[in-house]
Amino acid sequence: MCQQNALQRADGHKGRTLQSKNAVMTDEQTKRDEYFMRLALNEAKAAYEEGEIPVGAVIVANGRVIARAHNQTETLHDVTAHAEMLAITSAASMLGGKYLSGCTLYVTVEPCIMCAGALGWAQMSRIVYGAADEKRGYSVFAPKALHPKAKVEGGILEEECKALMQAFFAGKRK
Repeated sequence: MCQQNALQRADGHKGRTLQSKNAVMTDEQTKRDEYFMRLALNEAKAAYEEGEIPVGAVIVANGRVIARAHNQTETLHDVTAHAEMLAITSAASMLGGKYLSGCTLYVTVEPCIMCAGALGWAQMSRIVYGAADEKRGYSVFAPKALHPKAKVEGGILEEECKALMQAFFAGKRK
């Protein structure tokens, strides 16, 4: 089942979270989120090394990683080969069905609207991201794209996630 102590982002600001009255982030939950976000960061680093935009994703069910992926749009010559999309496909295959309710997605950067739409259709229960994407993030263009019951947490290991993206694009500008 999805972890119950999730914070829901309800203020519409990228990267900020609000606690609901009954949902308090525990130290245990924070440690779990940071652990799985570090796995997503490892995927993002693999993308970086391959010359891909460094976004990594991990999907967890019942405390166990069931899928991991990183951006492969250049490698696969496929604009839809975002880390989230590849992870969703892998997780659905692993579970033997298209719905991922009870699962948590950890992704290093806020999902774009395409990925948010797919997460909504997959009924992902919880989305945890590192850095906000103020230019292409779903919260800017399609804040209602996710499933209505989905919980969203932003800002987990935000500085590390942001630094990797900044390093990638700084290298591209040289």
